[in-house]
Amino acid sequence: MPSVQVRYIVDDVGAAIGFYVDQLGFTLNMHPAPAFAMLSRGELRLVLSAPNPAPGGGQIQSGGSQPRPGGWNRFAIEVDDLAAWVGRLEAAGARFRGGMVSGVGGDQAIVEDPSGNPIELFQPKLPEARLGQS
Repeated sequence: MPSVQVRYIVDDVGAAIGFYVDQLGFTLNMHPAPAFAMLSRGELRLVLSAPNPAPGGGQIQSGGSQPRPGGWNRFAIEVDDLAAWVGRLEAAGARFRGGMVSGVGGDQAIVEDPSGNPIELFQPKLPEARLGQS
């Protein structure tokens, strides 16, 4: 059961669902409206909202600012073979922000969903860097 929720603003909820389910192993939990969907992967619930005038996560904010995709904040998915994940996603046409980066605790690559939102693929090198460690 998910214990953490992240909301991403996306341009096309249907395209985002396809990417997250088919390419990253998420489960579609609900898609009750064209501008909204809820997915999950392990303890993460991912809520997708498209910018729209209706009430909800994609509505225009007070002051007139419109939610939009992008930025550098991201969530990470732990993978056991980063190079294989990158190769498979590149073959499927996914866009990356640069190449693989080697760090002290692990290696990472940042893939973009169809709207340009970043997802970090993370392969830990150290046991302490594994997700689920406390």
